[in-house]
This record gives sequence, C-alpha cells and structure tokens, in this order.
Amino acid sequence: MKKITDERLKLQNLKNIRIAFIIQTNGILGILGYDLVTKGLDGMRENPLWFVFMITTVISAYLSMSISTDHENSKINPQRSLSISLIVLVFISTVVGFFVTRTDGFNILDGVILGGILFVCGFVPIIYIYHLRKKRQDEHIEE
Repeated sequence: MKKITDERLKLQNLKNIRIAFIIQTNGILGILGYDLVTKGLDGMRENPLWFVFMITTVISAYLSMSISTDHENSKINPQRSLSISLIVLVFISTVVGFFVTRTDGFNILDGVILGGILFVCGFVPIIYIYHLRKKRQDEHIEE
C-alpha cells in the first residue's frame, strides 16, 4: 500500500477516520445504554465495552489537550497557569471533601478519600498540560 502524499487525500482520510470513530462510539454507547436499561448500572459496568469506552474517552481527551495547547495564545505563562490550576484544584477537592463529611452516612475518612481521589484525577491533566505548555514555550524560545 502506497503512502498518501496529497494533502487533500490526507484530509479526506482523517475525515473518514473521524466519521468511523463517531459511528463506533455511538454503537458502543447504544450497547451500553441497552445494558443500562436491561441490567442496571452494575450490569453495564461489567460489560467489557465499558472499559474500552472509558479508555477511548481518556485517550481522546488527552489528545485533544495537546491540540488545544498548540492552539492557545503563546503569551500564557506555564508556571502561572500551573499555580492557578493547582490552587483551584485544592480548593475544589477540599470543598467536596468537606461537604461529603457533612453528608449523613459518610465520615471524615470518606471525605478525605473522595477529596484525594478528586485531587489526583485533576492533578494528572494539570501536570500534562503544564508539560505541553512548557515544551511549546521552550520551542518558541529556541526559534
């Protein structure tokens, strides 16, 4: 199979892949929706398609982050945005953890665990975006 060199054909190939991905995702969501209705939430999450869907969603989100950081204004200071993001993340994690401890049926440990999980889940993308911005800034300095 020959490699595509024409830009128009490359763009059309990417559009075709996008359409196939959308159809595949809708199919997976349809199957998971059917499982949700017939077997409930636990039955849906036991389906191996749930794992495939979650992995695909996470990978798609990280790939979108790399594109969006390349599209950003180059005047954004990576260190400043990292600091602001971490402060907001700590605040949100603390508030959610506090309100969980105030909810009936949950104790302090549950609030700390939920706040910690929320912090870790937010920390990873923040560090990834910081890395992308820092790399882009270093590339701009070299030019």
